[in-house]
Amino acid sequence: MIHRMSAALLSLAGLFISAYLYLYKLGRIGSLACGTGGCEAVQLSPWSKVAGVEVALIGVLGYGGLLALSLAGLQPGLAGRRWPVTLLAGLAGIGVLFTAYLTYLELFVIHAICRWCVASGFVILAIFAAALLDLRRLSRDGNV
Repeated sequence: MIHRMSAALLSLAGLFISAYLYLYKLGRIGSLACGTGGCEAVQLSPWSKVAGVEVALIGVLGYGGLLALSLAGLQPGLAGRRWPVTLLAGLAGIGVLFTAYLTYLELFVIHAICRWCVASGFVILAIFAAALLDLRRLSRDGNV
């Protein structure tokens, strides 16, 4: 149960990070609190969109979905079930792969690092780890 709570809290943090970046993209925030200028370079690059959709919006939707799934998995009827955490691990795993791709772009194509993106990368990795730990617990306890 603690792992699902951790995943929910981390998802909320990721939602705040991606919402902050998306608000910047919408022009609601004048400049990003980054310190290095790398955040603006990354956010304004042509690679800040995937298939015409802002990466920050993908983050908002993704973290929102992970938060909803984490909270649903905490409900008494689903707390001992395996499928919510399996789905959480799968979606977070996709998020980790997407983050790895974006990090590659930052390092080798854009040549700038966004601290907020790095923080989001750590968040999605931690959500994935929490989901895997919960899966291990469920397997050990013999839950369905």
